[in-house]
Amino acid sequence: MVATSVPRASKIGLDILKRGGNAVDAAIAVASSLTVLEPTSNGIGGDCFAIVWHQGRLYGMNASGPAPNAISIDALRARGLESMPAYGWVPVTVPGAVKGWGALHERFGVLPFSVCLEGAIRAAEEGYPVSPKVAKYWNLAVASAKRRFEGEMFDSWFATFAPEGRAPAADETVRLKDHAATLREIAATRGESFYKGPLAEAIVSASRNNGGFFSKRDLSDFDVEWVDPIHIGYRGFDVCELPPNGQGIVALEALGILNGFSSGDETTDLHRRIEAVKLAFSDAFEYVADPRKQDVPVAALLQERYLSRRRLSIGEEASLPHPGQPNASGTVYFAVADENGTMVSFIQSNYMGFGSGIVVPHTGIALHNRGHNFTLKQGHPNLLKGGKRPYHTIIPGFLMKDGRPVGPFGVMGGFMQPQGHVQVLTALLDDGLSLQEAFDKPRWMWTEGMRVHFENGFDPALVEAMRNRGHLVRFESDEGLFGRGQAIFLDPLTRRYDGATEKRCDGYIAWY
Repeated sequence: MVATSVPRASKIGLDILKRGGNAVDAAIAVASSLTVLEPTSNGIGGDCFAIVWHQGRLYGMNASGPAPNAISIDALRARGLESMPAYGWVPVTVPGAVKGWGALHERFGVLPFSVCLEGAIRAAEEGYPVSPKVAKYWNLAVASAKRRFEGEMFDSWFATFAPEGRAPAADETVRLKDHAATLREIAATRGESFYKGPLAEAIVSASRNNGGFFSKRDLSDFDVEWVDPIHIGYRGFDVCELPPNGQGIVALEALGILNGFSSGDETTDLHRRIEAVKLAFSDAFEYVADPRKQDVPVAALLQERYLSRRRLSIGEEASLPHPGQPNASGTVYFAVADENGTMVSFIQSNYMGFGSGIVVPHTGIALHNRGHNFTLKQGHPNLLKGGKRPYHTIIPGFLMKDGRPVGPFGVMGGFMQPQGHVQVLTALLDDGLSLQEAFDKPRWMWTEGMRVHFENGFDPALVEAMRNRGHLVRFESDEGLFGRGQAIFLDPLTRRYDGATEKRCDGYIAWY
């Protein structure tokens, strides 16, 4: 089974399974094809993370890249910058996605790597009809780019994604010839060209010509990190996430806080869930950083002693969240599963839509702007430094029970992601909804302070009850703010897969 946000991507993944590939081969096929089919959310120049269940073990892969070694706070301040910009070369960190595809294939793949990229290459070269939701966000991105992207460095972005001065309409055929050529190069070299060959040279040259900080070493020295997923028990299940520099710990801490509450009435449950997410985010914003460069108190944040203190701070009224003291006494997501039980939870992103606005000339490589999440505040764990990875928003999830896999799940959408994880899991495990119902349920999103946004369709009486408890509430009509997710769960009795996607994307589940 393959569950993705774009129908053709699901079919490309299913084709790989039918050709004898495993779930990892199919995941690589889907990931590469989504850079073509949904460029509004991810690209060859982004990062990726994965959780893989394979032959009785759970594996975690972090393919997020660091800032270039030459970048520094002093260098930015010399340019008059007091905070990290969102666009241009400054927020571009080393793209990890291509290295992630290669690392997954080397460890788990069955089919040749080049075969896994065939569907993506064909879509880019021959063209594909743009799906409705992708067309919507492409149009919004072009309108935004016309306001924000100024200077020659952005010319290649417009030439690639708005060659006629506009975004493609739904069902209009799009061809991405440069993108196809780059994918062919990646397929032929198993991704090495991107980090040590002609593609790397193109990235470094474009950076040098436009005030970026990249050197050949930044790309050639990069490698993925294999990590053990972190987890917490919730209602008899184990919820698994990847450790920092990602924000999966937000979902785990929030669930850990909620786990100490018995279910109450609908109003009380909703209030507690919002407050738990606020507390977890306040800790993440204070402590989450690159654990290779900074001590991150992962275990302490998830200890019951600490969680109980945070739980006791939740009252009947909304409150301003503040970080605790844990050492005292928070894109495209898809899921794949094969007939042998291997399952993949995979997420990939260029961060803010198309990312930095930079496309490396003549390559189709749209670079992400993940470095925007660094802070320039001295003494903060997430302080910008060359060679360091920023706080990262994209998080794959995986659910276990009694040491056996239930399956992969995820919700994309920046800082909405851990909130989406919490809401899907509480809908399933507390509210008794089916998998599909849990994804369809209207969502809320905490942004800052006591401000909470509610999706149109949310029960107005519940929203008013939150207002009465002191939350600053607002309805939002843009469903894109509330994330888009998929899941594949394994039924322990029938040994069949149950998949879910949702209306907030052009989601599609393919199986055989």
